[in-house]
Amino acid sequence: MSKEAIKNALSTVKYPGFSRDIVSFGLVRSVEFQDGKAQVGITVTTNDHSIAAQIRDSVESALNALPEVDEVEVSVSINASNKPSGAGETQESNPLGGVKHVIAVASGKGGVGKSTFSSNLACALSALLSAAGKRVGLLDCDIYGPSIPLMMGINQRPEIEEETILPLENHGISIMSMGFLIDEDTPVVWRGPMIQKTISQFADNVKWGNLEVIVVDLPPGTGDAQLSLAQTIPLSGAIIVTTPQLASTQVAKRGARMLEKTNVPILGVVENMSYFLDPNGEKLAIFGEGGGEKTAEELETQFLGSLPLDPEIRKAGDKGTPLTLANKDSQTSKSFQTIAEKILQKLGQQ
Repeated sequence: MSKEAIKNALSTVKYPGFSRDIVSFGLVRSVEFQDGKAQVGITVTTNDHSIAAQIRDSVESALNALPEVDEVEVSVSINASNKPSGAGETQESNPLGGVKHVIAVASGKGGVGKSTFSSNLACALSALLSAAGKRVGLLDCDIYGPSIPLMMGINQRPEIEEETILPLENHGISIMSMGFLIDEDTPVVWRGPMIQKTISQFADNVKWGNLEVIVVDLPPGTGDAQLSLAQTIPLSGAIIVTTPQLASTQVAKRGARMLEKTNVPILGVVENMSYFLDPNGEKLAIFGEGGGEKTAEELETQFLGSLPLDPEIRKAGDKGTPLTLANKDSQTSKSFQTIAEKILQKLGQQ
């Protein structure tokens, strides 16, 4: 029996919680077959020994189902993802070691346009920093509804290099998303521990390289994902996105207070969908007025600016090229550029 036939059988074994198999993840270290005995070596990068046990059991079941196999020997080695930090830690053991600033985009509420804001902000920051040879990353932590792959025009499987995931790249930005690891129609039905592990792996097992800023798109709410991120990644700060109406600003403030309790500084507030320009150029305050500025005032932070309800930003996102790249001279793009400049000033970059 060939090694390739054994690998084909191993490709039916999914990594727990993912729709992707252990072969494509690069976890199969060695494969041998002789006199009816299949020997397989697996290396997993996790702190959870139950995951290693699940993979071992699944591999044994897959290989025992092969008629040519009489005996199976599976060796699973664990390379822990959360190593204690120390003076001797190198960038190879800490992929985030080359990242200068990590900023989270949060709201506490869904439907306010965080992913649209995050993708356009990343592009605006990249435009400002690229002249100095500095690069930007974008991390999609919306586990349940990842939309960054669509908005950034990229939908591939990341490659594995020396047990770390290589982020994908488009528009000059390094990108990682749950959407790259699951099939398009596969729902993610996870409880808190799996979310925490995934976010930890996005930090510890993705080879980000040298980046000036990573923009992190958080999911709605104030639960496991937000807490895990704050506890796992040293955040430089968070940007609170809200729409003008009270239903949004109230939840945004709760989200900001949660981040403050985890010692994450609030860099400022952005008001999205502030107004709509009708064909006559008249501003229509569809969702009310002043909510973003009031939220910033109550949080004692800076109001970074407002963004219109612009159909073009949706069209550009659907095509995979954020508006800040597709039409740099539009008023909306200029608003993003101004917000990006303010954020860099807050970070001490300008």
